[in-house]
Amino acid sequence: MTTAILIFFAILFVSMCILRVARIGALVAFLLAGIISGPYVLNLFQLTETWTFLGDLGILFLWFSLGLEINMRRLWDMRRTIFGFGAAQVLMVAVMLFPILAGITPWSMLGCIMVALLFAMSSTSEDMQLLTDRNQLNTNMGRQTFSILLFQDLLSIPLLAMLPVFAGKSFNLGATAIDVVVLSVALIVGVVVVGRFILNPLMRLVAKLKSKEVFLLTIMLNIIIWAVVMDLIGLPVGLGAFLAGMLLSETIYRHQVNAEISPYAMLFMAFFFISLGMGLNLPFLGEYWYIVLAGVAGLVIIKFIAIFIVARVRHVSVPDASMIALILAQGGEFGLLMLQTMKTSGIDALPQTHQEVLTAIIIVSIMLTPILMAIFDWLRRNGKILSKYPLNTVEDKDNSVKPVVVICGFGRVGQIIAQMLTAEKIPYVAIDLDVNAVMMGRAHGYNVVYGNTTSDAVLRDFGLAPRRTRAVVIALDNVATARNTIHTVRNIAPRVKIFARARNLADSKELLKEGVIEALPETIESSFFLGYGVLSHLGVPERQIDNLLDSMRANNYSGVENTIADKN
Repeated sequence: MTTAILIFFAILFVSMCILRVARIGALVAFLLAGIISGPYVLNLFQLTETWTFLGDLGILFLWFSLGLEINMRRLWDMRRTIFGFGAAQVLMVAVMLFPILAGITPWSMLGCIMVALLFAMSSTSEDMQLLTDRNQLNTNMGRQTFSILLFQDLLSIPLLAMLPVFAGKSFNLGATAIDVVVLSVALIVGVVVVGRFILNPLMRLVAKLKSKEVFLLTIMLNIIIWAVVMDLIGLPVGLGAFLAGMLLSETIYRHQVNAEISPYAMLFMAFFFISLGMGLNLPFLGEYWYIVLAGVAGLVIIKFIAIFIVARVRHVSVPDASMIALILAQGGEFGLLMLQTMKTSGIDALPQTHQEVLTAIIIVSIMLTPILMAIFDWLRRNGKILSKYPLNTVEDKDNSVKPVVVICGFGRVGQIIAQMLTAEKIPYVAIDLDVNAVMMGRAHGYNVVYGNTTSDAVLRDFGLAPRRTRAVVIALDNVATARNTIHTVRNIAPRVKIFARARNLADSKELLKEGVIEALPETIESSFFLGYGVLSHLGVPERQIDNLLDSMRANNYSGVENTIADKN
């Protein structure tokens, strides 16, 4: 067993490195590791109940991550693109696929509709990773692609609720449609109400404990409770995890939740895709390889044409329309999740062998997308395609206000800095782990958010970026936390100017060693201001006082280093 585990991790490591060099996401590496180590290749592991259980946890975390991206305010701001472009894309793909499926398969009408809708969905995790790696998420093309993916995630709610209908049971179409619409609206409204009036106060209590373990346990408990609730009312547990994510997306803790849960979510999602790879019936697929290849080719071509047409109708440029269509041309995790849910729930909407083929088509299309993108880039760079259109460099075209200054810590120092920036109309964001300071600051109109400033993910989510952020203010009262925050900032934006608060001279020296521009010791500077007032009152000329203070500040306060105790 030990040898098998070692070989498995070696396979995963090599696959990850090779695919990363090729700019292909980790998802494909997990699938490959599962296939190679599974019963049909090296036979290192069998698809036991343990792997299935871990895969089921991965499904929950995947749905939770999708739900965490959906925020009601964000939906409203992007409503035209989401419900216009997104809905048109899904409808066009489904309309083009349905007659083909109805003509070449023995499935019922409902079965063809379900598969057409599943194929209309794309891989959110892979597409978002592709856009991020290519630095295109904040371009016009990237935002429109994200809007389509967001609509697809929203569509998952009614599709999950309709799984029993797709099983082919007798039903009244009108009544079922009304039930699904009412259920979907009720769930979304419930998310807003529960998130605002129950989960927000609960998370505030948890945040006051300042315990990472309790914070993380609360997130896990939220996922499990909603999964159990959905299971009790007869809906898929994945919908419960999705709602748990939506609930937390409505709180001020969303970014910190994302930062804390990401490593664990990636781990369990990896188990899902590994177990999926292990479960692929390679002998069966080898026998029907021509059907799988034809299915992949047909899916990619039809989706590309459908999405390109919709994009051009919406007056998207030809290069952007081509990119959007190519990025979204694969199948997605939702299709895999639906097929897996059907299998585990005993829903026989499609023959088992056909489900195997559909699973293979989706997986191969996901693995193929980064390769197609690389080929597209090469052809365009060499003028083989779209030569009439200039190849522009990627720029940040997001017109929303981004923070020019990031304030880490929102105590008295952070608040004064925020007041000064507000007076000069300079965009900023302040970040603090003290939930009371955050809530009071927000109540008074400050742009302050809850988050851990030592977390790379949190700082990135709140806008810290090279070439955009001009300054970072470290207003933390703990020198160790301040030092860790400086390291995190440097990792993201190595050249950004950092200004720090120091309680005393010793802290000032320590922070200056970390490369900050200024680290003013509060005790000394407050003494200087007090002394200035005293000397001025005694008739000492202002110029003479200024010269005295300048000499005392010189060489990092060398003039006072030996004359005062290093205390607060």
